[in-house]
Amino acid sequence: MFKPGRLLFQARPSAYPRVARSIVLLMALAFCAPCSAPSTGNARTVAGDPRDDRNPWGVATGAEWLGDYPRFNPMLKQAGVRWLRGFYEWQTIQPRPGEWNFAASDRLVENARANGLRLAGVFAYFAPWASADGGTRKFPIKDIRFWREYVAGMVARYHSDIKYWEVWNEFNGSFAVDGSPEIYAELVREASISAKKVDPTTKIGMSVANFDVRFLDAAIKAGAAGHFDYICVHPYEILAGLRDGGEPTFLNMTTTLRKMLDANKQPAGTPLWITEIGSLAPVKRDDVEDQAQVVALAKAYLLSIAAGFQRVFWFEARGPSYGNGKDFGLIRSDMTGRPSLDALGILAATLGPEPASAGWLDFGEGAYGFVFDNEGKAVLGAWAGAKREANIVFDGDVRLLSLKKGESRTLRAGEPLMLSEAPILIEDLPAALVEKARAQADKPYPWNAGHFGTAQAIALLGERNTENGVRQINRDTTVADRDGRRTNFSRPDKEGHYAYFWVDPQFTPFEARALEITAVVRRVATEKVAGMTIDYESTRGYVGSDYRSIAASDAWQEITWTIKDANFVGAWGWNFRLNGISSPNEFLIKEVRVRRAQ
Repeated sequence: MFKPGRLLFQARPSAYPRVARSIVLLMALAFCAPCSAPSTGNARTVAGDPRDDRNPWGVATGAEWLGDYPRFNPMLKQAGVRWLRGFYEWQTIQPRPGEWNFAASDRLVENARANGLRLAGVFAYFAPWASADGGTRKFPIKDIRFWREYVAGMVARYHSDIKYWEVWNEFNGSFAVDGSPEIYAELVREASISAKKVDPTTKIGMSVANFDVRFLDAAIKAGAAGHFDYICVHPYEILAGLRDGGEPTFLNMTTTLRKMLDANKQPAGTPLWITEIGSLAPVKRDDVEDQAQVVALAKAYLLSIAAGFQRVFWFEARGPSYGNGKDFGLIRSDMTGRPSLDALGILAATLGPEPASAGWLDFGEGAYGFVFDNEGKAVLGAWAGAKREANIVFDGDVRLLSLKKGESRTLRAGEPLMLSEAPILIEDLPAALVEKARAQADKPYPWNAGHFGTAQAIALLGERNTENGVRQINRDTTVADRDGRRTNFSRPDKEGHYAYFWVDPQFTPFEARALEITAVVRRVATEKVAGMTIDYESTRGYVGSDYRSIAASDAWQEITWTIKDANFVGAWGWNFRLNGISSPNEFLIKEVRVRRAQ
């Protein structure tokens, strides 16, 4: 069976996991004021609600540096951030039954308010006295009424300041021992009922680690339907996949979520949030790796807004080291800002407090272009595909704005612009180009292969893969070898035993269950015994298949698995992998095909 501990794109180091964030995300607990808090930031409030606006620029923060919010909140404000996600745990707020301690959270909210930050709250985790095992993570709860009272107490104190509350943090991860979709559905349902009795305008969010649409689907079916107002995901692995051309995967997240909601007869316009997403950078300055974090951050916000996510929270504000010399922070532990903090400020200033997706542009050669509306002013975000470059020209003069220190210049009409993997912002666009983008806004993205009516999706592997509907994720786990790619068992992290793949969701949409997966393979040498299984996303999560041996021959061979419980949503950034962990020797892969079974 597949062991979920073995991840590709383990974006968060294993020492960091969800333990470091167990007290994480300083809870957006607000000071209980007799009247509504004043409006913050420049974004307009939503229907006159001072707790809400249409600003997408958010940051989440971890517990390790909770006490430093007076220092980093002003830095976030300066960078254009208007939303902060975080929490103090239940055990801190209610140390004993009937006893409430709001002092720390009141100070936090006063400071956030002073810095123009709206707060997004999280209900989590257990107070030890409410847990059957006396801890903060393990289920069951002693009595669900304790949960109801906790939620009601929080909303009663902070309803003037906090409108949005997520239920738990990454319940499907390591923060809920012995949890299940049924238990999570009960928490969501009871939180919604209790919160809305106190304040009917309160919004309740369902939240998962990674992009685990399967868990959300199961929880909704188990009783959460009709008791949540927004959906939150943490797609770290999908962000990491942008290094290998994963933009189509990222853009399709909202499509997959809406198909899941529609299948469950939930409101089509349910807001979608990303409440954690991030990329590591070294503790000490490193211009190359710091720039890689800038690129990841820019694409995270640009793609999210273009795809229709309402709000995006970068994890995290201040970043400690988790023992490997790297962290996720916009701000180093010595409180100096990283280039990523500057880049976020440039994005927020250029796209404005309420950027709206206005359409897309296809520049060819795998280049990406997204137009945003900043209160009537068009801004283009553009870059080239992974490990590629693309030349584009404009019919009129445009203004180029780099995310590196805000450098800008005028590009004259007809002068070529070389796009790289680093996004660049472009203003003063020709009117015809803006209109073209707007006309294409509701059309399918051109970067997804069209598979309507086709029988199969395919990837041909080699020095440069040819991919039509199936894309190899992280090719570095394999190496080019003759007519295909070879597994690389010599890698010390064991990832060379795997070859990872993603299938275009146009070909395998949500609820596509019956599939055939075929691998065209051969032994490295006739005498070297080899074989494999596949691990794939199913309705039960990632699972493994039966083992297949590769026959002793120099000829390429087809091995096919038929599965009837597929659930290809890319929870960890991939849909299936060829697994050689039990193989005595390496093997070669020439071709991978996916066919919809009848």
